[in-house]
Amino acid sequence: MSWVTADYGRCDTLPKLLVHNGTANAGAVAMREKELGIWRSLTWGDVLARTRALALGLETLGVGRGQVVGIIGDNRPDWVMGEIAVHALGAMSLGIYRDALEEEVAYLTTYADIAVILAEDEEQVDKLLGLDDRIPTVRRIVYADPRGMRKYDDPRLLPLADLLAAGERRAAEAPEHFAGLVAAGRGEDVAVLCTTSGTTAHPKLAMLPAGAIIRHCLSYLSIDPKGSEDEYVSVLPLPWIMEQIYAVGKSLVCGMRVNFVEEPETTMADFREIGATFVLFAPRVWESIAADVRARMMDASWLKQRLFEAGMAMGGRALDAGGRSRLADWLLFRALRDRLGFSRLKSAATGGAALGPETFRFFQALGVPLRQLYGQTELLGAYTIHKADDVDFDTVGVAFDQGVEIRIDAPDAQGIGEIVTRHPNLFTGYYRNPEATRADLREGWMHTGDAGYFDRKGHLVVIDRIRDMATTARGDRFSPQYIENKLKFSPYVGEAVILGHERDHLAAIICIRFATVSKWAEKRRIAFTTYSDLAAKDEVYALLQAEVAQVNAKLPPAQRIRKFLLLYKELDADDGELTRTRKVRRGVINEKYGTIIDAIYAGAASVPIDTTIAFQDGTKQRIRTTLKVVDPDARAPARAA
Repeated sequence: MSWVTADYGRCDTLPKLLVHNGTANAGAVAMREKELGIWRSLTWGDVLARTRALALGLETLGVGRGQVVGIIGDNRPDWVMGEIAVHALGAMSLGIYRDALEEEVAYLTTYADIAVILAEDEEQVDKLLGLDDRIPTVRRIVYADPRGMRKYDDPRLLPLADLLAAGERRAAEAPEHFAGLVAAGRGEDVAVLCTTSGTTAHPKLAMLPAGAIIRHCLSYLSIDPKGSEDEYVSVLPLPWIMEQIYAVGKSLVCGMRVNFVEEPETTMADFREIGATFVLFAPRVWESIAADVRARMMDASWLKQRLFEAGMAMGGRALDAGGRSRLADWLLFRALRDRLGFSRLKSAATGGAALGPETFRFFQALGVPLRQLYGQTELLGAYTIHKADDVDFDTVGVAFDQGVEIRIDAPDAQGIGEIVTRHPNLFTGYYRNPEATRADLREGWMHTGDAGYFDRKGHLVVIDRIRDMATTARGDRFSPQYIENKLKFSPYVGEAVILGHERDHLAAIICIRFATVSKWAEKRRIAFTTYSDLAAKDEVYALLQAEVAQVNAKLPPAQRIRKFLLLYKELDADDGELTRTRKVRRGVINEKYGTIIDAIYAGAASVPIDTTIAFQDGTKQRIRTTLKVVDPDARAPARAA
C-alpha cells in the first residue's frame, strides 16, 4: 500500500491526503465505529466518497473559503469526515466540546460568525435551538442522528442524509468539481480553529494551518512510529488538539486505523475488543483507571489482595532496577493488562496536564509502555516525549528532533523560569485577537506561561502554570498542581485543590471519588444517600485523613497540608470550576468557595453549608450539611483496609 509519509510535499492539506489514500489505498480500512453492538468498517474509499458528498453538500449551503463551520457532538466518523469536507472548501472547522454549556456555544458561535453547524443528535440540536436569537449568524443546523427529531419544526434544521443527497447530485452534475476544490487548497491555509484551555476566561481560537498539522504529525511519527497495522481508539474529545493530531492528522498521514466506541460508558469494553496498539489518555483517565483497579481489589479475596500487593512490590523493585519482573508479570500483570485491554499496546501516552509520578509509576510497573507528552494547542500539541528507553516519572522527556527549540526564560536561582518554545509548525496566531497573539508569540517564540527547568539529563521538568505557582506568607514557594497529583493517586480522591498562597500554611479542598468511596462504605455497612451525605460521614473523614497524612509524610515540612475538608459536591466543568480538559480554574474556585476558604484559615473547626446545586437537566437540589476542617496529622488513624 502507498502512504504519503515520504511524499507530503504534494499532499500539503488534509483533503489532498484523503484523496491520495482514497485512491491508492481505497480498500484498506480507515475507520471503525461500533453501532448496536457491531463494529462497522469504513474503507478509505468509503471515507473519500462520503467526504466528497459532505463537501459538495455544504457548498450548496453557501459554505466557502474563509468561512467557519462549527462541529459539535461525540467522536464519530462523520465528525472527522465533516471536518475534512469543510477544509476541502477552503473553510475552517471549529470543534465545540459536546458537553459545552449554552453560554459557551453562544460565545464561540457568535465570535466566529458561524453560519452552518454540524450537530450529532437531538441533545445538541436542543442546545442550539435553545439559544434562539443569541446565535443570529447560524443559518443551518445539520443533524446526523434523526432519532427524536420529528417534533421539531425549525427552518434552520437539515438532516445529514439530505445534505449528502444534495452533494451526490452535485458530484454527478460536475464530476471534476471536488477535485478542483481540493487542488486549490494550500498548506499555508488555516484549516482548524482550535480552542485553548481557557483556564482564566473564554478560550482563544488558535489558527492552525493544514501544512503545519501534517508536518508536525510527521515529526511526531519520527519519534513514535505508527503505520497502517496500528489500531487507535478515539476517546478524547475531538476539539482537543491532541485528538486532532491523532484521530485526524496521523491517521491520514500513516494510515493508522481509528476506532470509535459506541458510547462513553462502553469505552473500556470496546477498547478491549479492538486491542489497541496505541492509546492516548488524559491524566484524569489514567488516574481513574488506576483508582478503579485498586478499588476492585477491595472486593477481591484475601489471597488475590496479597498477590496484588506482592506483584506491585516486585514490579516496583524491578522498575527501580531498570527492568521488569517476569514473575510479577506471570502472576498478575499479564492478566491485568488483558482485562484492561492493554495486551497489544506498543506505546501509550498521557498529555494535556501533569500526571502524578505515583500514577505514572503504577502503570510502568504493570508493564504499560506509558510515556509523558508535553505541549500546547498553539504549538500543535505535543513537542516533547520520553524516549522509550529513557522514561522519567518526574519529567516530560525531551524535545522532538525535528527543529524544536526550548529555552527557560528569566530563571531563578534553582533554574526555574518560563518555558518558551518555537518550532517550524506552530500556529499563525489567535483568530481575531492580534493583541493576544502579540502577547504570547514574540519573535517566533511561544511564551507558554508554564514554569519549568531542565534536569541534569536534559529532560524538561514542568512544575505548574506560572500564575498558579504560589508562595506562603512565610516565603515558602510551592506548586499546587504537584501536591494535588500526589493526593489524586489515592483511589479515594477524585479531585483536590491546594490552597496557601500568601497564607501561613497549606490547606486542601478535596472531592471524594464517589464510585470508590461508596463501595468502601457499602462494604462497611455505612448508610448514606447522596454524594454530600457520604462526604460528611465521620468514617469517610477518617479514611481521607489517613490518605492525606500519607502524602504529607513524603513532602517537605513547608509543603505539608495542615488543614483539609471534603467538599459537598464534585468539581464540574459545567459549573466553570474545571476546563473541558479537566484543569482546575483556580480563580473560579477562590471566588466561588471564598467563604469556605476564609473559614479554614480563620481556624474554624467546621463550616455550615446551606446552598442549592443546579444540574444540567435543570433540576435543583438543596444541600444542607457541615464541612469538618481536619488536621491530617493530628492523631491520624491507620489507613483503612
